[in-house]
Amino acid sequence: MLDIKWIRENPEALADALVKRGSDGDAAQSTVAEIVGLDEARRTHLTGLQQKQERRNAASKEIGKAMGTGDKDLAEKLKAEVAALKSDLQDGEAKERELDKALKDALDVVPNVPLDDVPVGADEHGNVEVRRHGEPKRENSSKEHYEIGEALGGMDFETAAKLSGSRFTILKGQLARLERALGQFMLDLHTTEHGYTEVQPPLLVNDDAAYGTDKLPKFGDDLFRTTDGRWLIPTAEVPLTYTVAKDITDQDKLPLRMTALTACFRSEAGSAGKDTRGMLRQHQFYKVELVSVTDQESSVAEHERMTQCAEEVLKRLELPFRTMVLCTGDMGFGARKTYDIEVWLPGQNAYREISSCSVCGDFQARRMDARYRAEGEKQTKFVHTLNGSGVAVGRALIAVMENYQNPDGTVTVPQALRPYMGGLEKIGA
Repeated sequence: MLDIKWIRENPEALADALVKRGSDGDAAQSTVAEIVGLDEARRTHLTGLQQKQERRNAASKEIGKAMGTGDKDLAEKLKAEVAALKSDLQDGEAKERELDKALKDALDVVPNVPLDDVPVGADEHGNVEVRRHGEPKRENSSKEHYEIGEALGGMDFETAAKLSGSRFTILKGQLARLERALGQFMLDLHTTEHGYTEVQPPLLVNDDAAYGTDKLPKFGDDLFRTTDGRWLIPTAEVPLTYTVAKDITDQDKLPLRMTALTACFRSEAGSAGKDTRGMLRQHQFYKVELVSVTDQESSVAEHERMTQCAEEVLKRLELPFRTMVLCTGDMGFGARKTYDIEVWLPGQNAYREISSCSVCGDFQARRMDARYRAEGEKQTKFVHTLNGSGVAVGRALIAVMENYQNPDGTVTVPQALRPYMGGLEKIGA
């Protein structure tokens, strides 16, 4: 959520940001005007309430004085005024709640403001490559992961569909072990070398956690909800980030760095017809998540660091990749800047996203009321939050299978994973 004071003082800056994110100019101006108008109405109403409360307090004191001097008529008149003010204040408080909700509802659907160095663009075609690592394999004989997996007998889509419908996969044997090895390898790397603390969070969260991490109300259709009103997490970003909600953290304890390997659940409501073959886009998948909570001065540097931590996973696995900075039109709702890491998939002869690392500024912190206090200062500030994939385990499995496939149908196990595979060097049928 954006700071209403900032919006009030910088309406043109917000309108410009909305245009950069893809809004029509008139629509952007209308959105800003609506928010500023709602804020002005709320503040005018609060001023009126305060004046009435002050008059009520003064009249209550005047009643006592009138009674003390024996002026019963004045006392009764003042009592009637106090009673009327009390009724007005009760009605006014109800109106205040309505105005608060209207302003909050309007702010809830306004995206974050991009940083100045984010390239302006309409969609993914406006993204900019910032670096590349490794040499992509370009062989016409390269197979896609589902062809390799089915031939090995370790990837079963038909039975998964019988159990759960489309966009589910059953992994068996050494492919199941390879996916498990990938997750354990990533966790070990991030906790032993990158300074992240491993967390095992709940996979179900309440409305407050989903709202605080900007998944509600805008993305409710992309989530799965249980019959008791909880939400299955779309990423461990949600529970990890929300651990600091409503807290005041001492600045000297920042940054907080957390990582988790969890199942993730997404309805893929907006991706009908995309990547229907194989396990590239699933309703259920595993991901290692990275979350950082920093002070306001450190978040941009932390963003670069987090992205490098995710890149290191692919370097250790010796997978070719490129890192892209997303343009304003392709960036996520709560992000101020995002790097996408795209791994090379020989079977598709294309780079595909395997990690997305974002800095959110205080956008989520305002929703969560998450703050920090510097030593010796009474005033608190909102923390800055960051999140990134470190990396998507299922997509890493796909990348390993396609990049390490052999002409005889086997898959070579990357050196970094062999300790997790009992020394196994190749996976065969």
